[in-house]
Formats: sequence, C-alpha cells, structure tokens
Amino acid sequence: MLETSARLLRLLSLLQTHRDWSGADLAGRLGVTVRTVRRDVSRLRELGYPVEAVQGAAGYRLGAGASLPPLLLDDDEAVAVAVGLRTAAGGSVAGIEETSLRALGKLERVLPSRLRYRVNALQRATVRVGSSGPEIGADTLMAIADACRRNERLRFGYTGSDGDGSVREAEPYGLVNFGRHWYLVAYDVDRDDWRTFRVDRLSPRTPSGPRFAPREVPDGGVAAFVSRRLAYRAWPFRATVTLHVPAATASERVWPGVGVLEPVDDASCLMHVGADSLWALVWMIASVDLDFTLRDGPPGFPDALRAHAERCLRAVPEDGR
Repeated sequence: MLETSARLLRLLSLLQTHRDWSGADLAGRLGVTVRTVRRDVSRLRELGYPVEAVQGAAGYRLGAGASLPPLLLDDDEAVAVAVGLRTAAGGSVAGIEETSLRALGKLERVLPSRLRYRVNALQRATVRVGSSGPEIGADTLMAIADACRRNERLRFGYTGSDGDGSVREAEPYGLVNFGRHWYLVAYDVDRDDWRTFRVDRLSPRTPSGPRFAPREVPDGGVAAFVSRRLAYRAWPFRATVTLHVPAATASERVWPGVGVLEPVDDASCLMHVGADSLWALVWMIASVDLDFTLRDGPPGFPDALRAHAERCLRAVPEDGR
C-alpha cells in the first residue's frame, strides 16, 4: 500500500508540470506498466483530481476541476506560497487578509520543520516601513482584471485628484502596483488618449462595454508606461539630462521612481526627470551621482543648478579639510 501511495504522489507530481504525458512516458518514469498507469489515473480521478485524456493520443493531462483538490509543492514552492500569503495578509488588497491568514495556517501546519524554520526566520527578519497605501477591494481588482482578459471596455466612476467625480469609459490593458498605489493603464475612449487611473479612486460599473481590438501600449508595456508617467510626465517641473554612462550602468542608480532612462549609444543615455519644484528637480538629478549635461529644463532651472553647485563649493573649506 505504501508503494502504491508513493507512486500516486509521484504520478500527480508529474501531471502538475502542465504538460501532456503519454501513458508509455508515465509508465517509464514510474517503472510500471501502462495498465498500472491507467489504474492509478482512475484512483486520482476518484480522489477528485481532473485527469483528462488527451485526444488523438493515448495520453493524459491535469485539467481544471469544479473544486480544488490538494496540491503537491516542492520546498521552494511551499516557501514562496507561505511568504506570499504573509505579504497578502498585510498588503493593500482589502478583504483577503483573513482568507490569507487562514490559508497560511493550513499550510504551516503541514510544512516540514526545516521549511517552517525558513519561513519564520524570514518573517522575523523582515520589517515593513511606512503604510501600504490605500486599500483596494479584491472585487474591484478582479473586475478590472476580468475586463482586461476579455478585452472589454470598462465603465467606471472616477474621482480625480481635484475631488471632482466623472464617469469614464476606457479600454483596460493592465494593473500595475507601483509604490503605495495600484494603477490601471487604459485607453480613454472619450479623451482619445492613453491614461493611468488610481484604482483606489475607481468604482467599476455594470454592465461593461463592448469588446475592443487591442492596441499597442506605449513605452513598451503597462509597467514602463506607468513608470514614465509617474517619474516624468505627471510633474509640473520636468528636465532631460544626458548621463555620460551607458543605460545599463545608469540603471543601477536610477530606480523607476526617480527618472526614466533612454539609451543613446554605448557611452551615454538620457534621463527624464520630473518633480514638484525646481529644488526637488536639482536634488533628484544630483542624487544619481553621475556626470551629466543638461539638455532641456524649465525656466530658471540652469540658475538653480548653478546655485546648488556654488552652495556645495562654499560648504568645503579652501584647504579642503
């Protein structure tokens, strides 16, 4: 019986790799006959695992069922799931905290001691600094994600940064969790332009709109689009400088919230930066700590750069001590 149980677990592990298996391949992996494989597949089906027959070949795959049967996880997968559940329990998605803790409790009860130690050690060594931002309802995220998947227009009420409300209709392309907020990247149908929307200010309305033909998202994808909007386009003061290093080198110092990099050649790149004041713009460029040349900036920005440089020089005594 022990040999049969162990073989069933091994068979289930193979099927969970999301590929089609022939009966002969499974028999070879398990060291049994094809007839034994057929019997073991029948046992898995009796336990609730939706093992499907592959049409056109004497093979099998694991499909999606009406209920969730137990899953087999290797060590790294189990640790990743446990860490993800702990993060979700204290994250910004409302309504899943209790569910995450309940699932985590079930998982930790069956974790081997060596894995439970790794998960707990990471938890003890990790400290969350600051708030996680506005909470988002899981239903809201799922409604948006479903519209993205179906290529259906999304109708929603939206409250702008000025507090004014409006009803919008847009083609949704993706959700991005950036910093403390969730953002929807969408093509605004009424304004005939691409937009980012704060999800915590958004309320989906039903029914959803018609299906749409997907467009190409600017800047290379939804993540890059949000990064560029938040780091550059959305700010009242914007500047572009040439950094005298390759983009790959600059990327080690310029995280997405600081600026947007644009490769030029093997020895230089452009950095686009935005801020809410000239002083903040100067600080952000200087903080990168790389040689640069100003290409474009708002009125008064060259004088602000010179004033900062002179202030730094005055801070150093003439003897250099």
